[in-house]
Amino acid sequence: MKVLLVANVLPPRDLSGAGEQVLQLAWGLSEAGCEVEVLGRDRCGPNVSKGAFPWRARSAVRRVVREWRPDVVQVHESDGGLVIRDLARLDGPSRPLLVALQQVSYVRERQAVRPLVDHDQDAKVVARPVQSELLFRSLRTPLHIALGRLTARRSDVRLAPSRVTALEIEQDYGVEGVRVVPNVTGAPLDARTPESAQVADRDEEAVDEPYLLAVGRLRIRKGMEILLQALAHVRDRGHRPRLVVAGDGERRETLDALCEQLGLGASVHWAGRCSRSEVARLQRRAAALIVPSTYEGMPLVVLEAMSDGVPVIASAVSGIPEVVVDGQTGWLVPPERSAALADALIDAVSDPDAARVRGEAGRQRLDQRFRPHHAARHWFEAVGSVGFPVPTMWENPPG
Repeated sequence: MKVLLVANVLPPRDLSGAGEQVLQLAWGLSEAGCEVEVLGRDRCGPNVSKGAFPWRARSAVRRVVREWRPDVVQVHESDGGLVIRDLARLDGPSRPLLVALQQVSYVRERQAVRPLVDHDQDAKVVARPVQSELLFRSLRTPLHIALGRLTARRSDVRLAPSRVTALEIEQDYGVEGVRVVPNVTGAPLDARTPESAQVADRDEEAVDEPYLLAVGRLRIRKGMEILLQALAHVRDRGHRPRLVVAGDGERRETLDALCEQLGLGASVHWAGRCSRSEVARLQRRAAALIVPSTYEGMPLVVLEAMSDGVPVIASAVSGIPEVVVDGQTGWLVPPERSAALADALIDAVSDPDAARVRGEAGRQRLDQRFRPHHAARHWFEAVGSVGFPVPTMWENPPG
């Protein structure tokens, strides 16, 4: 079986969890016997931007379909809407099976750009969207929603990384039968971003003692203000863990100001934008990974932490509860609840041995459910559900 995977963002050019998942799935399908090609921006012409990709990818994909004749073309996210529309018009044997894997619903992504409230402080507003986030909500998300609906409605097979996301896509894009192919980790990919010596040197002081780690772009749906409020609660209760934040974004200045307001300046280390390998280095030495988001798909950083045996403290939102089991592999807390998050942080830092037990349980759960051959098995089940012939190799996957 020949499979063409089409994606706007791919490592090492882009630091993207969605792009990483393209490569993880490609590995799993290749191990199951498929011939797999991945088409990104580099194959659409010189210096093609992310914004231009949905249009420029059309001719590149048509050329590959004409010359290589893949059995399946799969697009990722809403960026592939125009590709799907074009290929859906083909007739006869030249038309491949059209598959779309969408990591999030952009309807929910748009709704997540809103004031952040702390329900443990009488629903106090602790953050508001900054101008760039408001522009994203008003100008960019309508296009993503339109392309997302087009992608979902014109595809033969619709996929999502979690049951929650699948339901969101069905409700928001007006489709049925969205199947789950979970995000995974573990493929020995060669396309990792090389470690930045400059970042490593800058962060060396942050890894001399146990610390909590948060990873991701600093946008309002990541809930970083709630985490800082929780850290202040933890300090008030006699604990002083350090927090390392790997990531940058539009909220950095407001988060700096909140740190000073809460008296957390010495407790928080801003590592800035880190390479994928640098994040992995920080993660391996962390006491716990913290994910205080208000909306997600199925975050890759959670899977990677579990792969390293690092316990996860996360909001019980989106697909996270399908991966993290509260009380067994980590802690799940209600979103926008700083006191509840503080309780989990104290549990993790006050009993590191128990936290490591949860981390090891997370690694075992990952091996059982979230490796590339698991994604390949779910993928074959999805394409087989529409009567498409699939190889039998996946019935006894490696590992």
